[in-house]
Amino acid sequence: MSLSKEDYTEPCCPLNMHPEIKRIPLGRVFEKLDAYLAHEEYAAAERHLLYWLSEAETGNDLQGKLTLFNELIGLYRKCGKEAEGLEAVDSALKTLKTLGIEETVTGGTTYLNAATGLKAFGQAEEALPLYRKAIEVYEKELPKDDGRLAGLYNNMALALVDLSLFDEAEEKYEKALTVLTTHPENAGEAAITWLNLADLYHAKFGLEDGDEKINACLEKAETLLHAPEIPENAAFAYILEKCAPVFGYYGWFLAEQEFSEMEKTIRENME
Repeated sequence: MSLSKEDYTEPCCPLNMHPEIKRIPLGRVFEKLDAYLAHEEYAAAERHLLYWLSEAETGNDLQGKLTLFNELIGLYRKCGKEAEGLEAVDSALKTLKTLGIEETVTGGTTYLNAATGLKAFGQAEEALPLYRKAIEVYEKELPKDDGRLAGLYNNMALALVDLSLFDEAEEKYEKALTVLTTHPENAGEAAITWLNLADLYHAKFGLEDGDEKINACLEKAETLLHAPEIPENAAFAYILEKCAPVFGYYGWFLAEQEFSEMEKTIRENME
């Protein structure tokens, strides 16, 4: 999850306490970054972010640095670059503390990104305290139906499953569904949550003993992926790409084929 201008809150310090600040052009940074990511040019994306990180350092732009560290966490997670990813996590948390905005939405987003990075690199236990900090901030600062809460609950639940904390994970998935079902256009994200629940029941009970619960989750997900309110765009194509193999894993081969074909059709129509 990236930081946007709307997420960021300025530190509450008199301006004359700060040295001169030269802001980096975040709009331009994101525009170019999105282009690199769309073409899976990850090495170029890394060079781009590191260049602007050096510019933010030179210009004493702590806001810009925090934003770039958050982006680097996501990029290194995607590329599997553990050492660099863990360094970005550490730098993001230190910069957040320096800014003194831990209790803002920006703080919550940084905690979420850092926790998700740690989880991706096999440190689910270390990630849990950061997820809990993110929840504390988000539940205080965001509306109860904000989609960012659902994303946080889902990500934390995945870490909890890794640690075999199944009951708490199930609770978090249920909270995510409560958020997502208030907005019909989020049916795709709700489908992913149901499939995550299927994986939880698989891990908790095994395929045989969990069969009934698993299939109930798959039925819910299948129905949601046919919801007419879902816009047929790149985001939905990505959701279908992620969901289709899960159906196949549990033996729902016709559903896997159908959703794979739906994804292909959407991408072709976008060309």
